[in-house]
Amino acid sequence: MPVLKAVQHFCFGEIHIHREVRPMARQPCHACIARQFPSDSQVTRRDQIAVMPVLNRSIGRVFAGLLTIGSVLGLASLALGQGRDAPLEVQQVAPGIYVHHAIVSLMTRENEGAIANVGFIIGQASVAVIDTGGSVAEGRRLLAAVRAVTEKPIRYVINTHDHPDHVFGNAAFVAAGTEFVGHVALPAAMAARMEFYRSAFRRAMGDELIDEVKSVPPTLLVEKEMVLDLGARRLVLRAWPAAHTDTDLTVFDEATATLFAGDLLFVEHVPVLDGRLKGWLGLMDELAAIAAKRAVPGHGPPSVDWPDALSPERHYLERLAEDVRAEIAKGTPLAAAAKAAGNSEAERWKLFDEYNARNATAAYQELEWE
Repeated sequence: MPVLKAVQHFCFGEIHIHREVRPMARQPCHACIARQFPSDSQVTRRDQIAVMPVLNRSIGRVFAGLLTIGSVLGLASLALGQGRDAPLEVQQVAPGIYVHHAIVSLMTRENEGAIANVGFIIGQASVAVIDTGGSVAEGRRLLAAVRAVTEKPIRYVINTHDHPDHVFGNAAFVAAGTEFVGHVALPAAMAARMEFYRSAFRRAMGDELIDEVKSVPPTLLVEKEMVLDLGARRLVLRAWPAAHTDTDLTVFDEATATLFAGDLLFVEHVPVLDGRLKGWLGLMDELAAIAAKRAVPGHGPPSVDWPDALSPERHYLERLAEDVRAEIAKGTPLAAAAKAAGNSEAERWKLFDEYNARNATAAYQELEWE
């Protein structure tokens, strides 16, 4: 039976006491996420306002005196919407494989949640989309990018795991003939967490982006391994044990030996632990053994050499485990251990301060039970 006890919970640099069932969910408190993202509602119409002078000059010459402030705002909103639906910038990393190189950042209103690498693979008969982005707005732009390259039907939308920056765009791809594909545990994870994610990111991203986010879980489920055929192009999908999350899935394109690693591979962006540290370390050798020439990481460059790109992540996770075990052995309380573990890696990773303490907290809660 799970053990019910009072535990310290470390969220964004603050310590709280919760009464939780072990193993505890490794998500920050709802209230802590809300405090992490201060409200900036006074700029929710900043983009529309920026467009207004341009509209006044160009339209005013034709319709001088006829437009009200309301109509100008309406046209500004229309212009903004058209910009959002412009094709997402993608690059071809291998024949028929296109990837959007995302920025390394937290999800915000300004970046529309577009912080994860997303892409698509084109076969002779159809297309598979790999992750849909951090908002429906990004999803629509990814769809536009597909349509800018090919008119072939999108047969599959594959989610590599359940995090918002990878699944919030799913609703943009709901259409007849399109199947959503994911880890066998993904439907339950989305059912349990999507409303929490929507609420947690509403303050950072705003109502306009979050209101249209819907939970679109997969119906084609991968328990161990599955092969999808896009027409003379086979994709090998593999479900992994709990590591980065408990819903991790990789996609291997046999034609080009390209691996979409999802967030089992972080490059430049500090790895984020939301599953099991020992599980992640335990699958490293098996993951590295995949006969890929290149990989598309969930975060970082759009394409990296494989398996060389895995080494920095492995080093970070090994150091985190080593440091946390040492702190536990010394009897260091969770809060102090979270501040100390992994600090030797700080200069090697972007967003280290945003995620390392949270990683150390999750690692402590896992490893103290060894």
